Amino acid sequence: MERPRVVITGLGTINPLGQTVAGTWQALLSGTSGIQRITSFDASQYPSQIAGEVRDFDPLDYMDRKTARRLPRAVHFAVAAAGQAIEDAGLSIPMSDPRRCGVMIGTGVAGIDNILSADRNLISEGYRKLNPYLVPSGIPNIPAFQISKEFQCLGPNNTTTTACAAGTQAVGEGAEYIRRGVADIVLAGGTEALVLELVAGAFAAMRALATSYNQRPEQASRPFNADREGFVLAEGSAMLVLENLDHARQRGSRIYAEVIGHSSSSDAFDIAAMRPDGSGAIHAMQGALADAGIEPAAVGYINAHGTSTVINDKTETLAIKQVFGDDAYRIPVSSTKSMLGHAMGASGALEALVCALVITQGMIPPTINYELPDPECDLDYVPNQALHQRVDITLSNSFGLGGQNACLVLRRYNQD
Repeated sequence: MERPRVVITGLGTINPLGQTVAGTWQALLSGTSGIQRITSFDASQYPSQIAGEVRDFDPLDYMDRKTARRLPRAVHFAVAAAGQAIEDAGLSIPMSDPRRCGVMIGTGVAGIDNILSADRNLISEGYRKLNPYLVPSGIPNIPAFQISKEFQCLGPNNTTTTACAAGTQAVGEGAEYIRRGVADIVLAGGTEALVLELVAGAFAAMRALATSYNQRPEQASRPFNADREGFVLAEGSAMLVLENLDHARQRGSRIYAEVIGHSSSSDAFDIAAMRPDGSGAIHAMQGALADAGIEPAAVGYINAHGTSTVINDKTETLAIKQVFGDDAYRIPVSSTKSMLGHAMGASGALEALVCALVITQGMIPPTINYELPDPECDLDYVPNQALHQRVDITLSNSFGLGGQNACLVLRRYNQD
């Protein structure tokens, strides 16, 4: 029995570059950086004082005050992005059959801001001052719950917490709900709000962050550049409406792209570093291409994980060359983290959204701050300026802490 085909019919995002899809896309094409000095806390004593913060965001634009007060920032972002995606897809609430509408969200530690705030209150005022909703508001599945509640999605509901791979894996696994026939619509994506003192301090202790650009933050994220020194912490959310193709056709929906393949793998190697030979990343990329039923040469664009860390950028380049052979030098590869920063569990969903727009718009966002080529990173990284090029198939890479890898393949939808 032929599996249902899965298409993307709606997009929504809240991120450091914008609070709409259109604004984000224009900023990406113009090579604009969303990295600035941190304003949400005093970072003056930290080695890295910059981040991709979401500025001027008001959750009351998307929910009532009581609900907003209970929920962590990552949930605010997710609900806002999901609402945009639903509107973009032309869906009404409630859905025609809410039991056939699912939710699949990727996040690292959504809710950590509520936990940290509560810990401070516990120390200063005692347990009687704790919010009685602290535990449910602090666990990672709360974004998926709140989206299902807000938009009355009564179908399968799940959360993936595979660190930096979570957003990509959520889109891939969300598509599986439709392929298995248990849902017609899935709200899939990622969300994260980790621009926090503890997180900034922890990554500083790990020596994973860029530290030389506090006075010129827009230059800090430098994927594949020879003088790259670390990633830039960011926050935000991206949500995609995934839909059974037959269901979308019946509604007369606009279709951005088709989800044709995904795969995940484990390095089983190190808590933070990729395997030096890139074998885990290679396995994930090959698995996604096999699931899509395509040869490597069919890929027209790769959205790289591209974190701007010394080892990972080199290892990802090596892995791409192992999978694509000589075609690796022909295929444009760019890292939109050069502009957005690294939003951890949300990053893969943001990059899936970018890939859908690359297909529909015929434009490839650049890797900015590419100034000094690294001999070990020798592919076409679309340096500094967007590229006008038709792309029919994209591959998006996400490689997470704990060696958890996920890849996603999208294709131009052709009516057939």
